[in-house]
Amino acid sequence: MADKKVYILLTDTGSFFTKLIKLYTKQPYNHASISFDRQLTEVYSFGRKKIANPFQAGFVKEDMKQELFQQAACAIYTIDVTEEQWTKMKQLVEKMKAQQDAYRYNFIGLFGYIMKKPIKRKKALFCSEFVATVLKEGNLMDIDLSPSLIAPSDFQRVLEWKQLYEGKLKYYPGNKKGNNRYIPIVH
Repeated sequence: MADKKVYILLTDTGSFFTKLIKLYTKQPYNHASISFDRQLTEVYSFGRKKIANPFQAGFVKEDMKQELFQQAACAIYTIDVTEEQWTKMKQLVEKMKAQQDAYRYNFIGLFGYIMKKPIKRKKALFCSEFVATVLKEGNLMDIDLSPSLIAPSDFQRVLEWKQLYEGKLKYYPGNKKGNNRYIPIVH
């Protein structure tokens, strides 16, 4: 019985690093995050620890009220999950959060993605690899592909997700800072 929800947030922050990735992927969204609440008060990913430095990166709890995200274009998806699935995923994220200083961003893994050869590193992930790992923990990704070969755009194609919203993050209805001018996606 599905009684919980998980949220995937795909973003394009417009940062220099995002523009570089976009040159290769040709996709509208090149960053993936996961949340366990509709208001996106606790959003987790692998990304920059300091806004000004994309190379100081690892496990992060992202602040959707930061200017970087407020100006971001985004797509938000949700899926119903069981209590057991939700708990497994949340426990994995909490474990990583408790050890966040031990985790690094898997820059080398990005080259593996480009070459279509998984490069797994201990306690090192990139954003979509992290989200795919969490989803696999909850048995939501039943594919043979390694999480290190998953791109943010793959979440739009691989899973049976319901799209809640697409537009500027600051206008997302769950975002208290925005003025709630948004176009909801209705399915």
